Amino acid sequence: MHAEKPKAYYTAVFLQVSFRAIKNSMAGKASDSMPCWLDTRMLMMLSRELRECQALASDSEEAERALAPAIEACDALLERCPGGLDSSHCHHHLDAILEALQHAIEALPQQAPAPSPASRWEYARQQIRAGFQRRH
Repeated sequence: MHAEKPKAYYTAVFLQVSFRAIKNSMAGKASDSMPCWLDTRMLMMLSRELRECQALASDSEEAERALAPAIEACDALLERCPGGLDSSHCHHHLDAILEALQHAIEALPQQAPAPSPASRWEYARQQIRAGFQRRH
């Protein structure tokens, strides 16, 4: 489980960057009353990644809880996309996703824990064995 923590962190960062890019480039202007036309396939992929991130964050109850509103807001977007929301409502959902992701990122550890002494010995043994095998 410990090795999964950094993966959850980097997945959450990837999702935050992805949703921010959608908001900045595809969602139209927040004050615009025009329909918001987002790519539903891309949103479905990001929704799957949000759920996977929540599963990876299972060691951090705070991060897991923080991702729930992001999943709900993403599901709400998917229910009405494409063209079912005006840009202001679309931005509202994207802001909710981004805020939830920020809370999750703050709750997740950024680095994997140091390997236990037993793991260090195992790693050293593997390196020595690999080096010895290369020479013969």
